[in-house]
Amino acid sequence: MNKNTGMIITVVLALLCSCCSLFTCIMGFGGVTGNGTYSLGGVDQPMPPTAGYALLCVSVILILVPLITGFFLLRKKPEAASIVSNDEPLPPAS
Repeated sequence: MNKNTGMIITVVLALLCSCCSLFTCIMGFGGVTGNGTYSLGGVDQPMPPTAGYALLCVSVILILVPLITGFFLLRKKPEAASIVSNDEPLPPAS
């Protein structure tokens, strides 16, 4: 995989994950402060703070995904060390 492919993958992941993480961060902040509600079966209920904290944790993970992907895809890979040939005789055992 070349650098251009890694850059394209990183940018697409950053766009997808940033939209999702922004939404989950806003919902999590609303749940933590007590202003968040959700609707199940047509009845609006307040969001419990634990769900807000969970959404905030998910948003942090979604922010870290493109950063980690970019690091591993765009880093300079170490060059291969010189390979020892198997034709050389082994040293005597002492």
